[in-house]
Amino acid sequence: MRIAGAAKLVVAVAVFLLTFYVISQVFEIKMDASLGNLFATKPPRYKCGTTKACPEKHFAFKMASGAANVVGPKICVEDNVLMSGVKNNVGRGINIALVNGKTGEAVETKYFDMWGGDVAPLNDFLKTIQDGTIVLMATYDDGATKLNEEARKLIAELGSTSITNLGFRDNWVFCGGKGIKTKSPFEQHIKNNKDTNKYEGWPEVVEMEGCIPQKQD
Repeated sequence: MRIAGAAKLVVAVAVFLLTFYVISQVFEIKMDASLGNLFATKPPRYKCGTTKACPEKHFAFKMASGAANVVGPKICVEDNVLMSGVKNNVGRGINIALVNGKTGEAVETKYFDMWGGDVAPLNDFLKTIQDGTIVLMATYDDGATKLNEEARKLIAELGSTSITNLGFRDNWVFCGGKGIKTKSPFEQHIKNNKDTNKYEGWPEVVEMEGCIPQKQD
């Protein structure tokens, strides 16, 4: 009987110690997880989801061309999405967003069909843009077929260098300004090439982000 009692005591002690060990391990894990969550630092989020913050007196922007003829372009300035498929204000051709160069506020958005449309409305629109206006452009599907020399010249005057070579179904994003004195550093262009296209008949999406200097008086 004494041996049986001793065996039971040993078993009870062993169970107690095992239970205590398991509980302590679980508690430690939870404590470690809690401390990890407490001291973990989330990466900072910048305006429009850009990779870095802009300096003072600059406007953050991020934009992307359309993806083939399926997903429309997206233009964001100062955390304000100006054009996107979700907003349902984009279309085939050249998509344009105008922004006040002093305040960073949106002025107007439009798109012009350069496949089945007419280039005249685009030219008329470009001529009405006021000095000091930031101009952002992104292609979707095809942005070049109906372009003429006048349209290319007007866009080049906004600071574009790639507009002269923009061709059928090329992907292109550009940020310039009316009255700009130099060529804009904000431009990306990918040619439509059947050997390198990501999508059948279209090149990959082009994305671009940056900091636009605020217009000074």
